[in-house]
Amino acid sequence: MPAEHVVDQARSDLQQVARTPGVAKPDALLVADGVRRSFGGVNAVDVEHLEVQRHVITALIGPNGAGKTTFFNLMTGFDRPDTGTWLFDGTPLSGVAASRVATAGMVRTFQLTKALARMTVLENMRLGARDQPGENLFTALVKPVWAPRERAITDKAMSLLERFKLDTKKDDFAGSLSGGQRKLLEMARALMSDPALVMLDEPMAGVNPALTQSLLGHITDLRDSGTTVLFVEHDMHMVRHISDWVVVMAQGQVVAEGPPAAVMADQAVIDAYLGAHHDTDLGDDALLEEGGVIDAEAEAEADAEEKKP
Repeated sequence: MPAEHVVDQARSDLQQVARTPGVAKPDALLVADGVRRSFGGVNAVDVEHLEVQRHVITALIGPNGAGKTTFFNLMTGFDRPDTGTWLFDGTPLSGVAASRVATAGMVRTFQLTKALARMTVLENMRLGARDQPGENLFTALVKPVWAPRERAITDKAMSLLERFKLDTKKDDFAGSLSGGQRKLLEMARALMSDPALVMLDEPMAGVNPALTQSLLGHITDLRDSGTTVLFVEHDMHMVRHISDWVVVMAQGQVVAEGPPAAVMADQAVIDAYLGAHHDTDLGDDALLEEGGVIDAEAEAEADAEEKKP
């Protein structure tokens, strides 16, 4: 079945799901049970049950300190829970190292980008690929063994860089990129391993507003190509425009779930997150109108502004 039909079906299935915390999904890719993590007696994460639907964009929102990033860290092997288990596509991943989680098909980006500043953009991309025989001490000495795979990885990296409009930067050091370009690089590098689930931790944070539309387009493209997306974001306009389902965390717990419009009107969300500002406009919808296009010149100007001291 074509990817667009699969995505449409997954989004349609969600419309039949009850809007209650921890509700079961028709085709869950990630399922977490009893996941708890405390720091100094404070429960950073206390998730009884959470399921992430396959082939859709799910937003994970909540106030600062709600446990969103800690939950990401636990799911991807960057931290260990006090208790709890989770399944990714039916495979138990609790206690599994981050490298093996990525190999299983679940990759993430970070609030602060992790690009290797003293390596080129292309070299950063190559690092994200799986199955590199040249990393083995013995096969590395025999070029005919690893050279074909190296060419395939480079071709894939260049294809992704073109898609993210970073191909002209391939020989630049990653440290020379603007904040928005580093976000794009990290997202592109995550796709080098052909993940089933991409977890984006505040992908819009620190990005020049002129590049917002470009990043939003790439996130929706991921879903439309069949990749499941789970992302953390504070901007409610971003969440409302691109997410298919929203999960709300507060004090480490899941307090609400549902379609964006329903969640924004939920009293638990208003109390826990939007607070006294829930009746005010949170941003400019004009930036997010469908079909909005940021041309190359506008992106270049935005990048130049970001680099100014």
